Amino acid sequence: MRVRAHAKINLSLRVLGTRPDGYHELRTIFQAIALHDTLTIRRARGPFRLTCDDLACPVDESNLVWKAAAALWRASGQRGAPRDVAVDLVKRIPMQAGLGGGSSDAAAALRALCALWRVKASIDELRHAAGMLGADVPYFLEGGTALGLHRGDLLFPLDDIAPAWAVVVVPAFGVSTKEAFAWWDEEVGVRAAGVSRTKAPNDLQRVVAKRHPVVSQLVRALAEHGAFHAALSGSGSAVFGLFTRQAAARRAARVLAGPRTFVTPTLTRAACRRLAAG
Repeated sequence: MRVRAHAKINLSLRVLGTRPDGYHELRTIFQAIALHDTLTIRRARGPFRLTCDDLACPVDESNLVWKAAAALWRASGQRGAPRDVAVDLVKRIPMQAGLGGGSSDAAAALRALCALWRVKASIDELRHAAGMLGADVPYFLEGGTALGLHRGDLLFPLDDIAPAWAVVVVPAFGVSTKEAFAWWDEEVGVRAAGVSRTKAPNDLQRVVAKRHPVVSQLVRALAEHGAFHAALSGSGSAVFGLFTRQAAARRAARVLAGPRTFVTPTLTRAACRRLAAG
């Protein structure tokens, strides 16, 4: 069984404050893009196995795919650790880039293993399992354009945006979600949440760019080369620009050419469902 795990960008991200559980209260708009990882899942005797073509990607119990398999295994009434399944993961979504690759991989694994193990889970049960794995994981069961509240895990599907082409530029460094929000806490803090806003559509953009000035440089360059919307995605490090035409997107990508520059279309919710398998 082969399934796709699509990336996301955040069209906007507002940090509204900190929560009692230590997370941050968010208001974000997710948007799916065609850039994707691929998971090949097959039956194989013995303990659960996970391989990945990216050596930087962990292939042990810390990987969200492994955690998804373990959670579903328990939900199906099985004891012990998952077994008799092997997952080969081909990574194309850069890690620590704010594109949701790990979360999307987990959601794809949940869907695929439900079918393979014939687990009868309702969509609400699947969403709950996804939410226990990570705040972004439930979104990837939906795709398209969606509003995320609370930690980003309370979702409201929105009308799909008009088709667009995204130029996604991933700098040579990564940014962990934990450190990005720690920077926000240090510089903005709870008292200023919801009061002092920059013009950037992403509240984390300024604090990340302060440590990595190339972020602001890339956002400006994308706008100067015709993007009608440009911003940091999530906690970064990826920056994206949206273009109405593929040719314009490719021209901008050539100017900003780098080893991790992608030109990819946005995806509707229906397209995400259609393309998820295969």
